Amino acid sequence: MSQTLSSSTLLVIALAPLVGALAAGILGTKFGGNVMGRRMSHTLTILGVLLSFILSAMTLNSVVSDGARFNETIYTWMVVGGLHMEIGFLVDGLSAMMMCVVTFVSLMVHIYTVGYMEEDEGYNRFFAYISLFTFSMLMLVMSNNMLQLFFGWEAVGLVSYLLIGFWFNKPSAIFANMKAFLVNRVGDFGFILGIGLLAAYTGTLNYSETFAQSAELAKLNLPGTDWMLVTVICICLFIGAMGKSAQFPLHVWLPDSMEGPTPISALIHAATMVTAGIFMVARMSPLFELSDTALNFVLIIGGITALFMGFLGIIQNDIKRIVAYSTLSQLGYMTVALGASAYSVAVFHLMTHAFFKALLFLAAGSVIMGVHHNQDIRWMGGLRKYMPITWLTCLLGSLALIGTPFFSGFYSKDEIIMAVHASQLPAAGFAYFAVLAGVFITAFYSFRLYFLVFHGKERFDQNPDAHHGHDHGHHGHDSKPHESPWVVTVPLILLAIPSVLIGFITIGPMLFGDFFKDAIFVNLELHKAMEMLGEEFHGPVQMALHGLTSAPFWLALSGVASAYYMYMVNPALPAAIKRRVEPIYTLLENKYYMDWFNENVLAPAARGLGVALWKVGDQAVIDGAVVNGSWRVVGWISGVVRKIQTGYLYDYALTMVLGIFVLMTYFVWLK
Repeated sequence: MSQTLSSSTLLVIALAPLVGALAAGILGTKFGGNVMGRRMSHTLTILGVLLSFILSAMTLNSVVSDGARFNETIYTWMVVGGLHMEIGFLVDGLSAMMMCVVTFVSLMVHIYTVGYMEEDEGYNRFFAYISLFTFSMLMLVMSNNMLQLFFGWEAVGLVSYLLIGFWFNKPSAIFANMKAFLVNRVGDFGFILGIGLLAAYTGTLNYSETFAQSAELAKLNLPGTDWMLVTVICICLFIGAMGKSAQFPLHVWLPDSMEGPTPISALIHAATMVTAGIFMVARMSPLFELSDTALNFVLIIGGITALFMGFLGIIQNDIKRIVAYSTLSQLGYMTVALGASAYSVAVFHLMTHAFFKALLFLAAGSVIMGVHHNQDIRWMGGLRKYMPITWLTCLLGSLALIGTPFFSGFYSKDEIIMAVHASQLPAAGFAYFAVLAGVFITAFYSFRLYFLVFHGKERFDQNPDAHHGHDHGHHGHDSKPHESPWVVTVPLILLAIPSVLIGFITIGPMLFGDFFKDAIFVNLELHKAMEMLGEEFHGPVQMALHGLTSAPFWLALSGVASAYYMYMVNPALPAAIKRRVEPIYTLLENKYYMDWFNENVLAPAARGLGVALWKVGDQAVIDGAVVNGSWRVVGWISGVVRKIQTGYLYDYALTMVLGIFVLMTYFVWLK
């Protein structure tokens, strides 16, 4: 096969989900007259994503086996001065891997949705949204310039808003989608500032052309300051990533986004949208490598998120929110790897996490269906015998999440911990403590969920809120839990396979081979973490066997054992601990009072600033002084001048005489 990929193939990969989305969204809804039924809507959208996945897999194979690459402009939108605004694709190891992850997880979610949303009135609309989301994400990861990156970035944010608020009659869903939208706008403000600075100083939006000028950028300071320009650019870009990838303190939107249907929790908030920020920083590695200040900032934010979001997962009782806080914590792990200059490790964890976290979200949805909409794990228990496929796949996903040796999560998470340990940046010490402590916490809350849901005494018949859960899905009509239909269980099985195997298969080429050779840049003279990891790696089997004796394994094992003892052997213990540490529990229950601070301090301050700008800036200065003031001045001058224009000849003669007198007096005075 040739070394260059076909632009037509890449266009089909990106546009096939868009075609399905338009068909289902227009012809399958009231807007287009409901021409298409449910079967046709889900068939078209599934076929569109399936086609994208097959072609993405073929593209990845060409990239890996033949070294095929693509970096070309497809369409020039406009040229402003010397700045070219274009649509173009860049396909290398990084983007090809992301394309496969996005399309595969999306395909599983599409199939799963057929069963999960079976009785929902917005069935066709939902399929249109998730296909549109897939198109947006593909445009983001395939872009070769920052204009298209920003388009995909904003498009996934918009579709996320539509999906979180899918049940728009629920006040909580509307509040959650508005919260997500506003918090992401904060991050996006920083993101577009970073892009603007790059465009201003490089004169281009193209990745390759920008990176070619990175050495010159490193010599510049931000005008009027002694700050390195590249540091300011990287921090601005990372603020965008903090919003999209839910890093502290812009993480507050993600747990509330669980108000949307479970399939989108898996698609958007586990595998794709929230990893866009991680992908973007990895893509911008040639810039981040120039600023240790920016890398330290990334390390600190990632460490805080990994540790403190994990604590919140411990006290949650909603099955989806536990998995959501787990996602926040794992995104912190990825961010920490970025800060340690282990970009390939961060992206490796992004990939492994996408599979097992999507699996856990879909398993949670299957449990919700099986127990008739209940989402409170305190009213479950003993589901293992009723839902064997859901039980087994959830167990495999949980084992991958906690980093069990030989499972995919082990390889990526252990490499992150070792990379941070090897980093010589000042912030690496705190980050190492955070990710190491996070291992115990992750294992504890993951198996707290697992034991309370699938083992122990059956409590689903004691739920005081039975049949009043807030997630909509398949409605069972008998009192006993039941296994989900095949359209739900097949995606679980297909996601469980890579959750177990993908790390073992891919760790060698992805981290220590040439997979990312021209996609990710690391300055090995200054940042030696990846070099040290390469020296210690002797194959996946040896790594897993060594992992059985390492600190992370024993921390994870102690987390599982603690969860088993506290919730299976001595269930009175958690309540006793809660009474002893009531202030800490209250702090965690109120999510560190971040929401309170945002709603009671930031929001009123922002509102006050807005009102001040409106009253003073808009009404007083712009409308009052500039607009109204200018016409008043003109009117006054006109009134004065009008009085001089009398129309009488003797008035004009007098004016001329007076004028001559004034001029003569002036010239005499000059002499």
